[in-house]
Amino acid sequence: MTVRLRFAPSPTGHLHIGGARTALFNYLFTKKHGGTYILRIEDTDLTRNKENAEQGFMNGFRWQGLAWDEGVEVGGEYGPYTCMERLDVYQEYINKVVESGAAYPCYCTEAELEAEREAAIANNEVYKYSGKCRHLTADERAALDAEGRKKTIRLQVKPDRVYKWDDMIRDTIEFESNGIGDFVIVKSDGIPTYNFAVTVDDALMKITHVVRGEEHISNTPRQLMVYEAFGWEPPLFAHLPLILNETGKKLSKRDESIIQFIEQYEELGYLPEAVNNFLALLGWSPAGEQEIFTMDELIEQFSFDRVSKSGAIFDTNKLNWMNGQYIKAADLDRIVDLAIPHLQKAGYIGADFDRAWVAELVSLYKDGMLYVAEIAALSEMFFTEEVAYDEEAKAVLAEESAPAVLAAFRDKIAELEEYTADTIKGALKDVQKETGFKGAKLFMPTRVAATGQTHGRDLNVTLYLLGRDKVIARLNNIIEA
Repeated sequence: MTVRLRFAPSPTGHLHIGGARTALFNYLFTKKHGGTYILRIEDTDLTRNKENAEQGFMNGFRWQGLAWDEGVEVGGEYGPYTCMERLDVYQEYINKVVESGAAYPCYCTEAELEAEREAAIANNEVYKYSGKCRHLTADERAALDAEGRKKTIRLQVKPDRVYKWDDMIRDTIEFESNGIGDFVIVKSDGIPTYNFAVTVDDALMKITHVVRGEEHISNTPRQLMVYEAFGWEPPLFAHLPLILNETGKKLSKRDESIIQFIEQYEELGYLPEAVNNFLALLGWSPAGEQEIFTMDELIEQFSFDRVSKSGAIFDTNKLNWMNGQYIKAADLDRIVDLAIPHLQKAGYIGADFDRAWVAELVSLYKDGMLYVAEIAALSEMFFTEEVAYDEEAKAVLAEESAPAVLAAFRDKIAELEEYTADTIKGALKDVQKETGFKGAKLFMPTRVAATGQTHGRDLNVTLYLLGRDKVIARLNNIIEA
């Protein structure tokens, strides 16, 4: 069997981390089994579709590195790959299922359906459609059509049946048909509903495994009924656990405690391989203690028997730690390229900048950044004229040894022929010999006077990047105060 999996998002908004994880799990399983990975767009919900959302999805998947083998923009023998381009295909199967008697037109108005719902509520019953239009004669249907009455198409649900499947994550799941009324498969505008369109597409595109979030479990029995109506063999199903926030509650798109959209991670300077690594561990557990994985390692080790049934906690601190590890290991030029837009957005550099200087600046902070956008806040002191000194900094500068150290260091760097990190290091050694102060007595007042900070990155490189004139001006402000 050739393994064929698809990811089929609805273009109703931005690419959410839940969708990105589902796409990733589909991709890992497909690649592990040498199969075909398909990207399809489920765009039947015209009222919720957003302009440019489809392109946003594709941009997000490309950023993640989840290249699809078949589907939108790529093509393939089973296209088109968006629902609204497949209406003629669906119509053929709508006709078949109506002609077979497995489905029928329903002429009930919204008012009639609402009356049924209210009656069910009044009787403390779970509402399901009464099925009254199932029994209309051909003449009655013709008369209603002649009136111009709007109609939907409903699939007949067989009574006293159990629909079940062996879920690749959750073992056997079953539903009784008596709890499901005849359901709409074609809306009054002629557009198929999700459950009909997705089933027809999966069958015609020879999808072997359907991997999606657990919120789709309730859709599965309806889809099995559509498979049954056509005599098609259903695929295998796997329903992924929910992603939970850090309090253990279901993640809401309005939950502001977590960054939720893939494009935001890209904008903040997260690395896609770190995001993929983190998302893979949201619900899937590797066999050992390893936490950092290449994509090839994820593909090799991934399996659904190690995917949890219970919800996965989204731990932002762990994501940031992981991303920091990837930034630390990344090529400097790559991080510089990601940092430049953030420095420009902050107004720190313009279009014409010294890349070598920026590279040294980024290198100074590269091992400590959790995401690349942090470079703007971390490097602020290099781009401001005034330094703010907090109480801790003022205490350092108030020490008896500080004036002598600062004056001696100012004079030494003013005399340097070349102002580099190495010559600055030499100047500090000379100050030590001249004043007799060393260690914290030497380095702390120098750092604080020049940067306003009591802790920071390599002092020699920091002072070099600040520039001689700026350092001397800041030292003079303290000495002359």
